Amino acid sequence: MTAKRKTELSPSQTEELLDILKLRFKQNLNRHAGLEWAEVDKRLQAHPERLWSLHEMERTGGEPDVIGTEEKTGEIIFFDCSPESPTGRRSLCYDREALEARKKFKPEDSAIEMASKMGVDLLTEAEYNQLQQLGQFDLKTSSWLKTPPEVRKLGGAMFGDRRYDRVFIYHNGAESYYAARGFRAYLRI
Repeated sequence: MTAKRKTELSPSQTEELLDILKLRFKQNLNRHAGLEWAEVDKRLQAHPERLWSLHEMERTGGEPDVIGTEEKTGEIIFFDCSPESPTGRRSLCYDREALEARKKFKPEDSAIEMASKMGVDLLTEAEYNQLQQLGQFDLKTSSWLKTPPEVRKLGGAMFGDRRYDRVFIYHNGAESYYAARGFRAYLRI
C-alpha cells in the first residue's frame, strides 16, 4: 500500500509561509507594480489548497514571488525568483521518458515529474524571458524550460540561463542532467 502524500499545511506552516511571501512581496515591489499585498492575501486565503504547492516551491529553494496577475481570470501569478536555479530541484533530467532512457547514472527524478508532484508547471521560454526582465537570474546555473512537443519528440529539451548580460535559450538531450541545472516553476492562484 502506498502512503498518501500530505498536501495540506498545518496552521503554523501556513502562517510561516504567508509571512515569508509577504516579506518577499514588500522587498521586491518592482516585480509586481500596482499590486497590493491585501489583494494577494485575499486570493491566497480563498484558495488554501494551492498553499501546499507554494510551500513546495519555497521548500525546494525557489523563493516564489508574485510577478503579476492574469488579466482575464484575476489569478495571481507566482514565479520562482531565486537568484540561481532552485537548489532542491537540480540534477534532474527533463522527463520520465528521458529518465527511463538512461542506462547508467540515473538521476533521482525528472523536472517534469517533480513539478507535477509539486502541483506546479515549468516556465516556458516566454515566461523565462519575462522573469529575466525583472532581474538577473541564473548567472551561474541554468533552468530546464517547458519544451515544445516537436523539440521533445526529436529527443531534445530546452533550458535557459543568463551570461554576458544576455538571456540564452539552448537545447540539450532530454536525458542529460547537471548539478547546476534545475527548473523554475510558476503557479497561478
